[in-house]
Amino acid sequence: MAIFRSASGEGGTEVVLAVGNPYGSRTLVVERDEDSSVAYLCSPDGTVHGAVWLANHRPAPPVVDLARVNAGLPPLMPRAGTLHPEGRRPLGQLGTLWFEEGDGVALYEDDDLLAVIPGWADMNRSMPGYARDAVGESPFAWALSEALEGLRPRISNAESYWRWRHGEGAWPSFQQFVMGHLDRALGPAGRYWDAGGERLPTVGITERPPHQDRDFTVLSTVGMSCQRMPTVEQWIDKPGAYARIELAVATREDPKDAALLLVWLSQYPWHSVTWLGHGHTAKWYHEPATFPLGSEYSGVLLVNSPPHMPNMSGFAFGGEAVRWLWLTPVTAEALEAHR
Repeated sequence: MAIFRSASGEGGTEVVLAVGNPYGSRTLVVERDEDSSVAYLCSPDGTVHGAVWLANHRPAPPVVDLARVNAGLPPLMPRAGTLHPEGRRPLGQLGTLWFEEGDGVALYEDDDLLAVIPGWADMNRSMPGYARDAVGESPFAWALSEALEGLRPRISNAESYWRWRHGEGAWPSFQQFVMGHLDRALGPAGRYWDAGGERLPTVGITERPPHQDRDFTVLSTVGMSCQRMPTVEQWIDKPGAYARIELAVATREDPKDAALLLVWLSQYPWHSVTWLGHGHTAKWYHEPATFPLGSEYSGVLLVNSPPHMPNMSGFAFGGEAVRWLWLTPVTAEALEAHR
C-alpha cells in the first residue's frame, strides 16, 4: 500500500506551491484537494524523498481511509492523529526556509511554522516529516511539537545562514578569508578559475605554484566549505567535524588538467544530495581515455592529510573546522577494492 502518492497534481488535486532549493536538487511541492493538504520533497526526476500530511479540511475519519490512499489522493489523517479532528480551513499564505545543506526544508503558513521535512525523512522507512497539526507518530506525519527542541537550532541556523549568504559582500568576504588561509599554507596564488557557473554553490579554483621547498603545484577549491554538505548527519555521529570541506590536488603537470577534477566534484555534494569524506572514491564520469591525469586511471580516492602534502588545517567557518580532502588518482581495480 502506498502511503503517499507521487506529487503530480493529478486526480483532482491542485499544486498550491512548488519551490526549489538553492542548489536545484530538491523541490518542495504542496498539494491539496477539498479534503486535505500534503507536502512532498522531490528530486528533479520526480522521485519523492519525504512527505508529510499538513491538514484535514473536513472531519477526520476514525481510521485510515484506504480507498482514498489507494486512489492516490492526499491522505486524510485519522481522528486520533490530528489536533483538528473536525477539520480546518484551507492553508493560508505559504513560505519556505531551506536548510543550509539543501536537503531539508521548513514550511510556514502565514509566518508560523507549519511543517518540516528534514533530510533524514524517508518514506520507505515510514519516516515522514513533522507537522504542526499532527498528534503523535503516524505514517502520514509526526508531531512537530515533539521535535522542536532538535529542529529549532537547525531552523535558526538556516535563517542566519541565508540572511548572511544573500547579504551584500558575503561571497567576496568569504573568498578573501579562504584565499588568505591558503596564502599562509601554500604561498602566493597563481591563476583562479570559476568552477560554479551560474548555479550555487559558488566555487572557484585557486592555483598555487611551487613555493620554497615544494616542487609541485597545488590546486584547491574555494567555496565548498561556505555551506555544509547534505546527509552527513545520517552517517556520522558528530557531523560538525565533517560537514565542511574543500578539495585539493597536487600536480607537476599542466595545472589546467588537474583543475578539471575539481570542477567535476566541487558542486557534486549539493547537486546529488550526498557528501564526500576521507576514504570515499569517485568514478570519473566520462570515458577513461579522457581522465585528466592519464588514461590508466578511472577515478579518485579522497584522503584527509596524506603524507608529504602541505598541512592545510587551521581554517574554520560557521564555528566548524574545514577539512581539506586530497584527490589521488586510482585505477579501476582500486576503485572496485574501495567499494
